[in-house]
Amino acid sequence: METFLDMVHLNVWAQVRNIGAQEALARRLRDFGFVPGTRVCCRYRDPTGHVTALEVRGAVIALRTSDLHTIEVIV
Repeated sequence: METFLDMVHLNVWAQVRNIGAQEALARRLRDFGFVPGTRVCCRYRDPTGHVTALEVRGAVIALRTSDLHTIEVIV
């Protein structure tokens, strides 16, 4: 079963497996550090569910929750 980053619970670490986004978004995510093998943790989801804050490589990055469905992870 495929698991995507938008499905990971808060404060649970996952490992990036693949990015299936279109090239412009995929490049942006790679620039932020979302590359295969990198560990990432969901730290906060806003009450509306539109934005998620993620810890990746020691930084906290906020992304649209809809973009997280393009990042396949291993939990």
